[in-house]
Amino acid sequence: MTPQSSLLRWYEKNGRHDLPWRTSDDPYHIYISEIMLQQTQVKTVLERFYFPFLERFPTLYDLAASDVDDVLKMWEGLGYYTRARNLHAAARQCAGVLPTNAHELIALSGIGRSTAHAIAAFAYREPLPIMDANVKRILHRYFALKARDEKKLWEYAYTLFDPLHPYEYNQAMMDVGSSVCLSKKPLCASCPFEPWCEGKNTPLSYPEPKSKKIKPIRTRNIIVYQREDRYALMQRQTRFLSGLWGFYECEKLPHPLTTPLGHITQSYSHFTLEAYVYLSLHEMNEEGFEWFSLNEIAQLSLSRADHKVVSLL
Repeated sequence: MTPQSSLLRWYEKNGRHDLPWRTSDDPYHIYISEIMLQQTQVKTVLERFYFPFLERFPTLYDLAASDVDDVLKMWEGLGYYTRARNLHAAARQCAGVLPTNAHELIALSGIGRSTAHAIAAFAYREPLPIMDANVKRILHRYFALKARDEKKLWEYAYTLFDPLHPYEYNQAMMDVGSSVCLSKKPLCASCPFEPWCEGKNTPLSYPEPKSKKIKPIRTRNIIVYQREDRYALMQRQTRFLSGLWGFYECEKLPHPLTTPLGHITQSYSHFTLEAYVYLSLHEMNEEGFEWFSLNEIAQLSLSRADHKVVSLL
């Protein structure tokens, strides 16, 4: 038996065959799942986002014809909003027709090498390996590779790859990584690669652990400007949270007479926001803000932090 045949036998018995993007042969459905599953757990995608998104945008044509604000609203709560903006941009780039090979897929917004390979392998059976976090961990341990070298890892990915069964091989690799070759407590005795794995005796040594970085805390003031029953919000243009609507944010209070509403904390991937929230009836002098009622705000796409501000009103 070879490592590849052992893996495929394991997948036949233990694989997550009932996942909706695995029971579908629609390339668009597979594409959406691949983007949603970046940085997000399968459970979260399944329970809250995958089906509502496809119901709102049934085809790539529908996504291309939509407004980016509508896409952001459906993505609300999933985080990493650049993914949603890239989805919308990519749909328009290809005019609602998804390319059928990895070479053309990688030219679209938000599609890197591994995602292009995954879509091509799962939708079109193109013989290409993928490289998500789970697969990286397996390769590091299988070949006993300590150093984190992406270029080198791709070479090893092709070494282990089964080009005759690209769909099953790649799905199996992801499943082994998520259920057996775990980051903290790998189940080596249950692994289909156990007879061949060079790092099985000390799996936690591969790869070398990343140096821990202390997540910085950003302290801000958020001011909710009110005019009668309407509130001022701006659609962000900066890269972070671009396209989402938000209240006025500053480091120093511009007015001495503001009413404290409370305090919020929001953790992001690279920092934690600590914000004190105030209500102000002062005139809004900043440009770019628009005024909305609470009912209208409910229709806007907001960050989680701004949702917490709304809950304080």
